[in-house]
Amino acid sequence: MKRLFLLISLLVLSKFSAQTWATEDQYIQKFAQYAVEEMEKYKIPASITLAQGLLETGGGQSRLAQEGKNHFGIKCKEDWTGRTMKHTDDAPNECFRVYDDPKQSYEDHSIFLATRKYYTKLFDLDMKDYKAWAHGLKKAGYATNPRYASILIGKIERYKLYEFDDVKSTEVLYAVLKKYPDLKNDQTFMARLEPSKKIKKTEPVTIKVPYKPSSYAQQQKRVERIKTKTEILNSILIKSHPNGGLKYVVIPEDTNIQFIANKFKISDSKLTKWNDLQSDILKKDDIVFLESKNSDGNTPTYKADFGEDMHDIAQKFGVKLNKLYAKNRMEEGQKPAAGQLIYLIDKKPRN
Repeated sequence: MKRLFLLISLLVLSKFSAQTWATEDQYIQKFAQYAVEEMEKYKIPASITLAQGLLETGGGQSRLAQEGKNHFGIKCKEDWTGRTMKHTDDAPNECFRVYDDPKQSYEDHSIFLATRKYYTKLFDLDMKDYKAWAHGLKKAGYATNPRYASILIGKIERYKLYEFDDVKSTEVLYAVLKKYPDLKNDQTFMARLEPSKKIKKTEPVTIKVPYKPSSYAQQQKRVERIKTKTEILNSILIKSHPNGGLKYVVIPEDTNIQFIANKFKISDSKLTKWNDLQSDILKKDDIVFLESKNSDGNTPTYKADFGEDMHDIAQKFGVKLNKLYAKNRMEEGQKPAAGQLIYLIDKKPRN
């Protein structure tokens, strides 16, 4: 009887140990394609996305992944209008997003990183540098676990997920098959592979999303606009201001100070100070100086236009805002009247 019990115990243990091994490998086999497709669209390393998915879902076994199709532990946040579920994570009964399909979760993960200011610096990193991305995610606050970066790196290196960073979406299933040759006997996987044989490598892949248009689809459209806007912002050129050759740029699309800080390798605190900013939001046609402004303008006076405030004038002429208020004997926040004469070099005479 004892021998029978021991035999059953060994079989159970071997089953669970095999399942633990197979679970993460099966996760890679199933979701590597999503990770590579997202890499092509959003420039996030497939190795990072896949490692995060492995970690966050426990190889696809977590409650969030099983019930909510949520593979990245993304919480509801203020902009989520889709379905939700309660789950205990950092605190009891936190609100998490629920998706119709894991693919939707993968794209929302990309959108989450691409559209939040905390992660903007990640996109300055080399897309092949998975270690820098792992540490960057931890530094940006993606997870509270102090070992988060090292765990991601460990999974990437254990399963050689970095190989997917060099693969195209049209070739990813072949890469999976090369990694797991026994899949040639798996009818389900081979059925997935068969359609890809008909796709020429030079042809773009059209991905049909298996869920109905919703607020998420609207969010996708917004991301497309963001991607186009980012291309425009990336074309910003530095100009030389008439007031002493100060370096400045004109903002072609609405953005934030962090984007300009990252692009020109200047701290956002310096840019905020130099430009007398009260907010990190930048509007189209705003002038942003990349160095400290001057105490004086390059012309004696200027007549304020209708609707202009002192900050507008300070930026137009490259003059420090506090100096401009002082020269014109005005209180901070006071607005000029249309046609009011603004002194830019000398101090306004007393009445």
